[in-house]
Amino acid sequence: MIPFTYERATDVPTAVDFLRDHDGAKLIAGGTNLVDHMKLGVADPPALLDISRLPLDDITERPDGSLRLGATARNADTAAHPLVRRRYPVLARALLSGASAQLRNLATNAGNLLQRTRCVYFQDVTTPCNKRTPGSGCSAVGGYTRYHAILGASETCVATHPSDMAVALTALDARIVVQGPDGERVVDIGDFYRLPGEHPERDTVLEPHDVIVAIDVPPPLPDSSSTYRKVRDRASYAFALVSVGAEVSMDGDAIGETRIAFGGVAHKPWRAARAEEVLRGQRPSTELFAAAADAELGEARALEGNEFKVPLARRTLIATLRELSTR
Repeated sequence: MIPFTYERATDVPTAVDFLRDHDGAKLIAGGTNLVDHMKLGVADPPALLDISRLPLDDITERPDGSLRLGATARNADTAAHPLVRRRYPVLARALLSGASAQLRNLATNAGNLLQRTRCVYFQDVTTPCNKRTPGSGCSAVGGYTRYHAILGASETCVATHPSDMAVALTALDARIVVQGPDGERVVDIGDFYRLPGEHPERDTVLEPHDVIVAIDVPPPLPDSSSTYRKVRDRASYAFALVSVGAEVSMDGDAIGETRIAFGGVAHKPWRAARAEEVLRGQRPSTELFAAAADAELGEARALEGNEFKVPLARRTLIATLRELSTR
């Protein structure tokens, strides 16, 4: 048994101080990812700080029309919230497509965003993994790659990010509210996650003493609809081979502003900026959607064993855009 200390936070500043004073300490709320990693030996924090009882679980509408999701609000409560269901179907559907009902009742919003890759080599401490032990090598290169990246990977890591919620929030241009030793700051979700580069051990731009306190979701685009489509090996409790979260607004009979993100294809939720540019101002058609997909996936680099992901991502995007443009 690996010993560790456990305490409960009384407020956010105390949590920040705890992380600063306990090197290697981790926060725990739902624990649906961290506890698994502790059991596997992937994580061995010397101290845990329980933040589940902090008043960070509200979901509230803000004066500017945005929605603030509390960091410790449960995934199930977030998906069922009337404003989420009515304004952001892409987010509700993404949450409901993740994990199982039991896990959604326990998992928190911040924890969902911070969950680590499900790469089998990352979770197997007997194999080299640069994400787990920097400089040790990447066992997935030349190994089992079915679930691995086709965009934005590097020689040091080809793992993918597992969160469905993060894909939806990327498509919604969400912002992450973070409390650190120097006070509060807001990070655009597009800047929050990192590509692996030479440091795949760092999933996000968070510093060791930072605490996520909320997620702000901007108002929906005018005259828009949104959805989340997830392709996986089985109907439930499976991570995405490919997923697409999208919000599309119409300007008359032409496509107006569009936000698209892929899941299951990169080290982070992949914002499809090239596809958005192709779509903007054009009349919807299958040919247009195919051109948008080709523009985004033109730089995809498949691995031996996951070549199918490129055409799968293409078809998934086309189907998602067709669904949204015919509503």
